[in-house]
Amino acid sequence: MKLDILAFGAHPDDVELGCGATIAKEIALGKKVGIVDLTRGELGTRGSADLRATEAKNAADILGVSVRENLGFADGFFTNDKNHQLEIIKMIRKYQPEIVLCNSVKDRHIDHPKGSQLVSDACFLSGLLKIETSIGGKLQKQWRPKQVYHYIQWKNIEPDFVVDVSDYIDTKGKAVMAYASQFFDPNSKEPETPITSKNFIDSIHYRARDLGRLINVDFAEGFTSERYVAIESLEKLI
Repeated sequence: MKLDILAFGAHPDDVELGCGATIAKEIALGKKVGIVDLTRGELGTRGSADLRATEAKNAADILGVSVRENLGFADGFFTNDKNHQLEIIKMIRKYQPEIVLCNSVKDRHIDHPKGSQLVSDACFLSGLLKIETSIGGKLQKQWRPKQVYHYIQWKNIEPDFVVDVSDYIDTKGKAVMAYASQFFDPNSKEPETPITSKNFIDSIHYRARDLGRLINVDFAEGFTSERYVAIESLEKLI
């Protein structure tokens, strides 16, 4: 299955939090989108890896993505090496996306910048003819995405561009809250973490509202780019 967009996240819920509204919008516009989680989030303070898997499926259904896979890398301990790069290359060549979305280049959680660089490196390597990969015994063809964009996570990194997601912020909120084990629950008896506060959940809206304010829309999501952002003409800007 060829996809238009393939979104990678170090943990289940990274994609939803970072660019869930953008994904929902692109799907509504007719694009085929998939998600690949690098780890099962097994080191998470709350819940379990099995529960996160169920929550990830529910979130994917809410967003309407075509496929979701999990590579099962070690949460907290995966590295940017050949073995991990090859597994991501297999996903890129399998789905042949035009655009790859991945973790923030700088962030509080160590897996986020690690995952960001790992996926970025794999996107380049995936286009090299002499790197051979196969799935199910079938040799894959090389493929390099046209663009690699990084969504914004915990830190307020200055975006290179923003997407108007005003009509899709509620879909994002529902997808995020599909991870009921991870976020604000006043009845939970589990330990508190930086992402379990009501303020964190509220930040999904107020951060998107602030980016929207800056471009004169209700809500927006921001991204950084590895290349200059090009437009067809000046009138294509909103």
